[in-house]
Amino acid sequence: MPGGVNSPVRAFKSVGGQPIIFDSVKGSHMWDVDGNEYIDYVGSWGPAIIGHADDKVNAALIETLKKGTSFGAPCLLENVLAEMVISAVPSIEMVRFVNSGTEACMGALRLARAFTGRQKIIKFEGCYHGHADSFLVKAGSGVATLGLPDSPGVPKGATTDTLTSPINDIETVKSLFDAHKGEIAAVILEPVVGNAGFITPKPGFLNALREVTKQNDALLIFDEVMTGFRLAYGGAQEYFDIMPDLTTLGKIIGGGLPVGAYGGRKEIMEMVAPSGPMYQAGTLSGNPLAMTAGIHTLRRLKEPGCYEYLDKITGELIDGILDAGKKAGHEISGGYIRGMFGFFFTAGPVGNFEDAKKSDTVKFAKFHRGMLEEGIYLAPSQFEAGFTSLAHTSEDIETTVEAATNVLRRI
Repeated sequence: MPGGVNSPVRAFKSVGGQPIIFDSVKGSHMWDVDGNEYIDYVGSWGPAIIGHADDKVNAALIETLKKGTSFGAPCLLENVLAEMVISAVPSIEMVRFVNSGTEACMGALRLARAFTGRQKIIKFEGCYHGHADSFLVKAGSGVATLGLPDSPGVPKGATTDTLTSPINDIETVKSLFDAHKGEIAAVILEPVVGNAGFITPKPGFLNALREVTKQNDALLIFDEVMTGFRLAYGGAQEYFDIMPDLTTLGKIIGGGLPVGAYGGRKEIMEMVAPSGPMYQAGTLSGNPLAMTAGIHTLRRLKEPGCYEYLDKITGELIDGILDAGKKAGHEISGGYIRGMFGFFFTAGPVGNFEDAKKSDTVKFAKFHRGMLEEGIYLAPSQFEAGFTSLAHTSEDIETTVEAATNVLRRI
């Protein structure tokens, strides 16, 4: 396996050492092959919002497994999950399931171009929308972590129509629309950036994006692969009260199994085959196992108090880390929303990718190694958000803050 991993973000290249090989997970904890136990804040990069290996999800998966892993034909479960997604996410009137967040963003982009008859898109520096050619321009996630240039192997023609802007910079977006009148199909973004660290939208920025896209007859696409069902049951669009035209989902809606989805207004989605001419397909799309895990995960999240609990424990976690860092004399900044958080070793505030890159990554590497020694598993990159879950306890948070305090004093 290249680099010993099957996804670059799992490597320890930016923090030093070799990636830990894990054997099992349960709740908020992980165990490696040597029997060492860790409190986990990666959460399988987002899906594990109700905790790893949830008993009810596992029991439901076993029952579904008895009926078959994949039908290659419609199944009842995909209809159940579709109805749940449509009822939850404000912008989605119709939905198409796929197998990953990358596929979801690819489908949404193709659909935006098909619907508008235009080719160009605007994306934001540091936002990551999967490894499709059109998106690997000033991307976040592993591209940022490893300090890679725009990926080799991507034809120039694939990115000719990809325009970029710093996040939270509405004037640059407006200037791009002015320079390319009638050519821009869509603006796509992570409404809360999680693949360049944790960066929130400035007040009014999302509203301004909604306004400028409408004025220019372009679509607004929210990539909610990470924020969907995490910031609120209806995602970032519910939390910020902004209605995009298209939304991409993944991670949580599969409950830990491979999944993705894109959806939006009916008039747009009816362009997708077989209703319309825009072709997109998938052998395992809507498979019963992923649908089962998604259904039972969303049912848990629908229970009263879930997001209030996530907000409480995540606030205690990030406030504790930031306070410990400042008391130890470090420049540190960060924040959180519900079950998503991040911090940077820079005074901040961090409002875009250029700000994020000012972070002391050498210090983060020392911090990461120290936290591992304390039994805390964080994303091995300064440029990835962290996640809490309903399985994290107050004791987990207290242990983590105590560990961070010890490490921050040492480094």
